[in-house]
Amino acid sequence: MKIYGMSDRAIVKEMGRRVKRTRLERNLTQKEIADLAGISRPTVSDLERGKLFGILTLLQVLRALNALDAVDAFLPDPGISPLQLAKMRGRERQRASS
Repeated sequence: MKIYGMSDRAIVKEMGRRVKRTRLERNLTQKEIADLAGISRPTVSDLERGKLFGILTLLQVLRALNALDAVDAFLPDPGISPLQLAKMRGRERQRASS
C-alpha cells in the first residue's frame, strides 16, 4: 500500500479496516472488544468504519486486541547515535536546533 499517496481520511479508514480484520482473526465481537477496552460498542463500530477517533480510543482497542506491539512498530524508538551521545555528554536532548 502506498500510504503517502493516501489522504488522511483514507488512512483512518484503512486503520479501521485493519482493526476489524485483527478483531475477526481473534474471533471477538465488537461488544467483547468494547467491554475489554472500556468503551461503547458503537465506538468500536465507528472506528472500524473509518470514522475519526482519538488516539486514546485506538490504544484502548489495541490493548483489548493484545496488539499494542503495533504502536511500537508505528513509532519505534530511534535511539541515540554514539556520535550524538558523545556530543551531549550524557545530557538528553530537549529541543531541535534551527
